[in-house]
Amino acid sequence: VENIYKFDAWLRQRPAQSGEGTICGATVYNYHKQLKSLLNRAVRFGVIRSNPYDRLRGQFKRCDNPTVEYLTEDEVASIMQIELDDGTMLARSRDLFVFQLYTGLSYSDTQAFDISSYRKVKGMWTCTIQRIKTGVPFVCQLLPPAVEVLEKYGWKVPRIDAADYNHMLKAVGAMAHISTRMHSHLARHTFATYMLRHGVRIENVSKMLGHTNITQTQRYAKVLAESVHEDYERINQLLTNKTQHK
Repeated sequence: VENIYKFDAWLRQRPAQSGEGTICGATVYNYHKQLKSLLNRAVRFGVIRSNPYDRLRGQFKRCDNPTVEYLTEDEVASIMQIELDDGTMLARSRDLFVFQLYTGLSYSDTQAFDISSYRKVKGMWTCTIQRIKTGVPFVCQLLPPAVEVLEKYGWKVPRIDAADYNHMLKAVGAMAHISTRMHSHLARHTFATYMLRHGVRIENVSKMLGHTNITQTQRYAKVLAESVHEDYERINQLLTNKTQHK
């Protein structure tokens, strides 16, 4: 038990993939989940007598960030319309981000991307593979903007170091006049909210993202609901002001 607490403390000091801050609570939880599963196997094979996690029930819980930032469709258009010299780190970073925007793939999954895993079904490239981070199966289908990126790079995805990539994205965001902090996972958030906004069922979005359970996906729906309420409040204020000026 003492070693698990030490492991938890060590995890919470690990740097995030973006190079900024430490890994999030959900990632810490996933490491504990994997170790707990491994120790359960050790018990079954008689390597250890009991799993110390059994004495720590409820100590390590998933803590997904309740707030989700995402880009609007106008902001996405602004990013895609930036004129950049082909081959530069800035252009490659922007193109990789666009690829993420229209596939929902995480950074690690893009770096493992291989078109040979895909096959054409009804004219669209599609496949069912496992996420690098969790091993959870997910369905990916390449939408036209993602295909354009692949065609530009010889049906490959730009390979960029994570720290360099996130650094370049900040420059891309500044050029597109976007106030939201740009980072690779922002593309995944934007993909999810875009799909939900355009009527894709939450169960299917969950499968597209490779979430371990639908609870992870529901926070995106919550963000959209909050956005609807904000619009209602804005219209209500507008109508109230008109009434008061009559």
